[in-house]
Amino acid sequence: MNYFADSNILITGGTGSFGHAFVAAMLTRFKPRRVIVYSRDEMKQWEMAKFYDGEERVRFFVGDVRDRGRLSRALDNVDCVVHAAALKIVPTAEYNPFECVKTNIKGAMNVIDACIDKGVKRVVALSTDKASSPVNLYGATKLVSDKLFVAGNAYAGGHNTRFAVVRYGNVMGSRGSVIPFFLSVKSGKRLPITHTDMTRFMVTLEQGVELACHALENTEGGEIYVKKAPSMKVTDIARAVDAAAEHDIVGIRPGEKLHEQMISTEDSPHTYEYGGYFKIMPAINRWGNERRIKGGRKVADGFVYTSDTNTEWMSIEALRGWIDANRSVLLKV
Repeated sequence: MNYFADSNILITGGTGSFGHAFVAAMLTRFKPRRVIVYSRDEMKQWEMAKFYDGEERVRFFVGDVRDRGRLSRALDNVDCVVHAAALKIVPTAEYNPFECVKTNIKGAMNVIDACIDKGVKRVVALSTDKASSPVNLYGATKLVSDKLFVAGNAYAGGHNTRFAVVRYGNVMGSRGSVIPFFLSVKSGKRLPITHTDMTRFMVTLEQGVELACHALENTEGGEIYVKKAPSMKVTDIARAVDAAAEHDIVGIRPGEKLHEQMISTEDSPHTYEYGGYFKIMPAINRWGNERRIKGGRKVADGFVYTSDTNTEWMSIEALRGWIDANRSVLLKV
């Protein structure tokens, strides 16, 4: 069964890396009636619209998640929402905290309220590893956002809107990420490394889209879906990009973690494991948890999911093959 057939789907922040991959997946794999791209950057929308010239199913709405009225208008007759809009750059958030709060927290509240009022059936909000035991403002705002979307299922009252969250770590090749940055450094130049022990999860955009679609189709409301992914040391990522380059150790940036964490030990009592992901069940409003679990296996108390203690690792050769296959795209990021 195609859950998205003849549905109207809106994605906030839809001109970002995830949005491009999500819209493409919707159009090629499913048969939606409309896919609405909602974002505040008219230039990015103009560029994206050129790519979809003649595709009547794709619509564009210039608007900000801070503007509840505009959101409400964009959500007319919308069935599903993916909330991808956020201020995401860690140093930018540290130096512009009020702006980060307005978008990541107030924007989340606006999305929740507008979706309930407009009768949207299902909403999935994108999260980040930085929301688990946050050490920077960006992570703290995303933790608040996650809590808001989980609680939104009770906040909806008698309405039928269901809210879920999808969390994953470092997205390979996304705008501003380490692989495109390393590729931008001229051959023969030294690559800057923050710390020789630093590790990151390795997730492709396609895997992120797959989990978001799965959550939209299957959520009972209140779950946080966490993508399973292999890990790599940042030094090995650098070697995959340029095996001959020497490394400059530049130190960890303010607000940056040595290792990514997607599930904390405090979440372990509520976490269940599945084939390609985990689900963190809501600690509040546990009604319906028997439906949410759906065959999952309870993780051990004290379980944590971090990039340094991961049981799955990506090899330098595997990443190099992925880079070679995606080089033309990576050089445009």
